[in-house]
Amino acid sequence: MSNFSLKGKTALITGGGSGIGKAIATTFANQGAKILIFETDSNAAEQTVFEIQETGNAAEAHLVDVTEFDQINTLVQSIAEKDSIDVLVNNAGIAHIGTAESTAEVDFDRLYNVNVKGVFNCTKACIPFMKNAGKGAIVNMASIAGSVGIKDRFAYSMTKGAVLAMTYSIAKDFLEYNIRCNSISPARVHTPFVDGFISKNYPGQEKEMFEKLSKTQPIGRMGTPEEIATLALYLCSDEAGFITGTDYPIDGGFIKLNGK
Repeated sequence: MSNFSLKGKTALITGGGSGIGKAIATTFANQGAKILIFETDSNAAEQTVFEIQETGNAAEAHLVDVTEFDQINTLVQSIAEKDSIDVLVNNAGIAHIGTAESTAEVDFDRLYNVNVKGVFNCTKACIPFMKNAGKGAIVNMASIAGSVGIKDRFAYSMTKGAVLAMTYSIAKDFLEYNIRCNSISPARVHTPFVDGFISKNYPGQEKEMFEKLSKTQPIGRMGTPEEIATLALYLCSDEAGFITGTDYPIDGGFIKLNGK
């Protein structure tokens, strides 16, 4: 555990109950961090906490809505009374399919509230404690959709572009306090969400659609949550102390190699 150790650190992970968030939570726990999961799905959060505790590591689940600043701020303040706030992973997010024409206003607002305002709320609540400590690491979960055009992902792409801009701004504004902020931009990752999406929209064609979606990555497969988690671990570790204000695509070659 000498390399990329998080021993003695506390990590707040939003959306840590499943998928990429769960992989980040378990990976960070295995490297010694105390894990605080912020979730709206209490069952998923408790299951992740149970699995982490089964390995002898420390974890807590907190039922909270990232779109509500007062909820987040009150919870973070209560946590800070007993724990340091060393790492924040803004992972919670939702997806949407639609163009600028077909996207309903209610869906646009919903994506903004979770994917953009949620990042703002959690960061705003944690920054004062990181400033007081004179250090901190923030990782925001962006997406390749924030950097390149993807068909029928108008509102989702809007939110992830905002995450990129927030990442750069946070990194610059709090550089003097030794608070680092970076983002990760995955391409398609095989999570329970993907399986549910395929089952819902392509019943009876699950295998065919899974293979088709996998091949949209030049490398020929989807990423795994664990691969994303490993990158997040590095960016939150002391070994990445010279890295801030940067986005990291982890995309199987999608951005640079598509069409070549």
